[in-house]
Amino acid sequence: MAIAVVRAENYYVPPPPMPADAWADTLPAELVFVWTEYRLSRRVTMPDGVLDGEPALYARVDSNRWLVQCVCGSADIISPADPRWACVTCGYGWVSIIVPTADEVAAIEAQLLKQPRPNRRFWWHPNDPANPDRPTDAPIPPTEPSRVGQVLK
Repeated sequence: MAIAVVRAENYYVPPPPMPADAWADTLPAELVFVWTEYRLSRRVTMPDGVLDGEPALYARVDSNRWLVQCVCGSADIISPADPRWACVTCGYGWVSIIVPTADEVAAIEAQLLKQPRPNRRFWWHPNDPANPDRPTDAPIPPTEPSRVGQVLK
């Protein structure tokens, strides 16, 4: 059986003895805040608003985990179903993340599951300036914030 690509909703789960559905009403992008408080015993404050004018960040799959990397260098596991993110390390507020559509995510994950070693599963958005396979002469696309606060169903 192949190990599924890890997302926020199946990584940031309540610790025992809490019931498995204790955080079921928490949106995927907010799970990292709840998890950090419970599992790491760190007080973190969820941002109140969206960082206006900040460029969107690209989601990627790194060692079988959907994640986004902060401007501070930290990274968190995210969900492609919730295209927003905030950093629990430096407090960088809610920003949009550029994620593929739900159909594209399904295709990407299906392709990655063909790789038998989960620690070797990687995917980069083709327009991500950090993509190591991106042509060096390709123009850097704009990173407009889009769909902030919308959770994909």
